[in-house]
Amino acid sequence: MICLIQRSLNGKVDIAGKTVGAIEKGMVVLVGFQPQDNPAVLEKMAHKLLHYRLFADENQKMNLNVQQVNGGILLVPQFTLAADTQSGLRPSFSSCAPPAEAEQLFRQFMELITSRYDLVASGIFGADMQVSLTNDGPVTFWLQT
Repeated sequence: MICLIQRSLNGKVDIAGKTVGAIEKGMVVLVGFQPQDNPAVLEKMAHKLLHYRLFADENQKMNLNVQQVNGGILLVPQFTLAADTQSGLRPSFSSCAPPAEAEQLFRQFMELITSRYDLVASGIFGADMQVSLTNDGPVTFWLQT
């Protein structure tokens, strides 16, 4: 499982001109799944996302997590994160979880996060989404389990 997290001042997902998910200050999280991902991996990543310290404290040190700043989490399924880009000039998607499996994993991941935190929005798996955000910093981290 791969999550690309971006500390943001705001973020939203539009589909066909309609906003389906939006947050103010928080983090936009692009989520990709690999064939070996399972519930234990989802659990580990959910814990990491909710506790990862990427927000500044009173001394301007990254010591606070999204919950401590009452920030939003915008989860966006993005299968291309798991693509194999090691050779050639075209990505291979053989390293990505199959679509039906990835969709189920995304649903399970959403359930894990929303059962532990209220300020969560998301995109829609398989949709043609337009993602907008204002990256704060910029601060971006690649998390992989």
